[in-house]
Amino acid sequence: MNKSPRLNALTGAPSTSGELYNEFLVVAAQRGDRRAMARLFERWNMRLIRAARRYCGGQAGGDEVALDLAQECWLAICKGIADLRNPAQFRSYAFAILHRKGADHLRRSLRERDDAGNRAAEPASAVHARQSDAAAIAQAFAALPPDQRLAAHLHFAEGLTLREIAQVQSIPEGTAKSRLFHARRKLKAALAPDETDNTIGE
Repeated sequence: MNKSPRLNALTGAPSTSGELYNEFLVVAAQRGDRRAMARLFERWNMRLIRAARRYCGGQAGGDEVALDLAQECWLAICKGIADLRNPAQFRSYAFAILHRKGADHLRRSLRERDDAGNRAAEPASAVHARQSDAAAIAQAFAALPPDQRLAAHLHFAEGLTLREIAQVQSIPEGTAKSRLFHARRKLKAALAPDETDNTIGE
């Protein structure tokens, strides 16, 4: 048993070399190593930007908003990384900051988004199904409520588990499961509007 691979402290699964390198960079950054923080930025910035784009989907100037949101995340990460007790939890820690910053942004712009929110609640038309896959998926994601949109992105694009999504969004695991269930159902309905979904599980 001495040769067993190191387990990820959050998921209980064997850690990959990439995860171990992330932990090394986090520990070095916590000790004030600026190069380590720069490498973390290089490794994680595009992932945070992609998640921010999902979170801000449907907004005017979405790309610019996503870049600003990712920048706010990095400012918070740099300020708070010394307080991260478990370096193996950096992924959940970073996405949790994105969730908080994104929620703050959405609250600030809630009035401006009322009309867009009403349109997003409408069922997707058959026109969506005739679009290219990439465009249809992007539009389907944009139509999701922000919390479901982020949960779906974290699960499908980032591979986070239900437990990790629950930690990122500061919700019970059952709520995370419900958000992911509804997101899956809505995405499937938007991408295949003529099909009735009675088969989705978790």
